[in-house]
Amino acid sequence: MSIRTDFLHLDVFLVNAIRIAVILVFAYVGTLIVSRLLRGVRKYTVKMMLRAGGGNEIELEKRANTISGLTRKALLVLIWTIAWLMILKEMNFDVRPLLAGAGVIGVAIGFGAQNIVKDVLGGLFLMLENQIRVNDIAVINGKGGLVEEINLRTTVLRGEDGAAHIFPNGSIQSLSNLTREFSYYVFSLGISYQSDTDQAVAVLKELADALADEEPYRSVILAPLEIWGVDQLSNSAVVLKARIKTLPSQQWVVGREMNRRIKMRFGEAHIDLTPSSQLVYLLPQISPEQREQIKQAVREVLKEASPAR
Repeated sequence: MSIRTDFLHLDVFLVNAIRIAVILVFAYVGTLIVSRLLRGVRKYTVKMMLRAGGGNEIELEKRANTISGLTRKALLVLIWTIAWLMILKEMNFDVRPLLAGAGVIGVAIGFGAQNIVKDVLGGLFLMLENQIRVNDIAVINGKGGLVEEINLRTTVLRGEDGAAHIFPNGSIQSLSNLTREFSYYVFSLGISYQSDTDQAVAVLKELADALADEEPYRSVILAPLEIWGVDQLSNSAVVLKARIKTLPSQQWVVGREMNRRIKMRFGEAHIDLTPSSQLVYLLPQISPEQREQIKQAVREVLKEASPAR
């Protein structure tokens, strides 16, 4: 009789184990199906919006990736929550107290955890209003970086030093998206008063036109260089200001190359980017005694450095 009972227990255990394995397999397969389905829907949506003229491909891809990422996380949490509840039931755990407890916790969250509700609502508005997307460059509450994650409760920025800045969505007070639809690189060039500003403007136009005719810059520059002219007359320089319009996130690539060419071309054209008048301000601060000490130190250094006769 005991042997038969043991066999019955073993059969029940094996049946439960098989059912648990089937549940895990179905949950895993469901995860794969959801991921593939969302990937297909994302590609199809982007393609249809491009045909309808809903924006450029980069912007649509960013928004589609952000929305599909949030949807995927929510569906995976739902799938695996149901799977674990079914597994607990197969293991003869009564899940009704858990469900009742979850209801009580939900009520407690609704009354007590207002910050969590605020963060979740903030995340929903970030997504629905298309304020920022994954892979945008943004400044949030004074911190700048690459938008690495947008979750329902938090947004993660990756700084240029590698630091991950995590912001609860409900605490975002200021938000600047530097790469939405298009970007600008702004030039502020200080030249000396002896340099010809008209010549400097002509050189800038020449460099920008040449850059826009070359790859890989031709495909990312959206408009010719916009020169605002003399922006400021400071004590030491005449400040010229200009900007160039590019695809999102490409302004720094274009700006760095433009800066390199400006340095070379301005030198050839004898346009002084280093105001010589800056050195004059240091001279009145040196007393005659200090000047003699400096001269004596220079003489000693030159004497020691001169070759022995």
